[in-house]
Amino acid sequence: MKKIAGAICLTLLSFGAWAQDVDYKKGVIYVDDQEYAKVEVKKENFGLTKNFEVYSMSGKKLIIATVATEFEQDKSDNTYLFYKLTFLTSNQVGIFKVPSLSQEKGFAKLIGKSGVIKGEATDDEAVKEFIAGKGASPRIAVDYTTVNRNRAWPIDLRAGGNIEQNDKVIGQFKPKGSSGERDFYEFTLPSGVIVAKVNFTGGNFAQNMEVFTSKDNRKQIIPIPTGDKIIAADFSIDKNQFALKRVVKWLVDNQYL
Repeated sequence: MKKIAGAICLTLLSFGAWAQDVDYKKGVIYVDDQEYAKVEVKKENFGLTKNFEVYSMSGKKLIIATVATEFEQDKSDNTYLFYKLTFLTSNQVGIFKVPSLSQEKGFAKLIGKSGVIKGEATDDEAVKEFIAGKGASPRIAVDYTTVNRNRAWPIDLRAGGNIEQNDKVIGQFKPKGSSGERDFYEFTLPSGVIVAKVNFTGGNFAQNMEVFTSKDNRKQIIPIPTGDKIIAADFSIDKNQFALKRVVKWLVDNQYL
């Protein structure tokens, strides 16, 4: 019974640390009516987003918080932004969600309830617990922006895997092997970001392809009927170069390349 009572006591103490009353007035965070820390706001994007610096009450900088735009937002939820918090005196970094509306107050409440500030420094163990308990683990956002070029020009496939338009490399194709009569290819932007994985049967005479597009996480069967006059001796770029031209045309027409 003593062990159970002790566990309950610890739980209540832990809950109490998170359940403190937090207020924010004129750049100062108050916890249970006591001054806790100062917040300096750095406005970005014409004030639409804000970065923050947190100081002890004597003026020592303890935390830097910046909007983490490199992470992928939930497309169905625009109520928050990801922030990267750097805890200077603890040499630790964490990612946290901050409300997109009333960012300043939302951030102040997050810090006020964290319990990480102890006088003139952040407590290393408290920071670890804060990151583990309240931190987020978002996926890094992938940039699928295509190359800016004149799309009226013809598209060329080059030996070595480059795809060009108007003398600009707009992507690459990479053979990924074969299985039976099925050939597999991967298409990337010049940055190396994978935009599509394609496979088909029939070689240069392929009538359709199975394509998976990364940007929209979609797999589908797409017709690519033969329209070229295929010269059997002209396979200098790839054994399936005529089929690949039709695949690339579809990827370009649908804004994947």
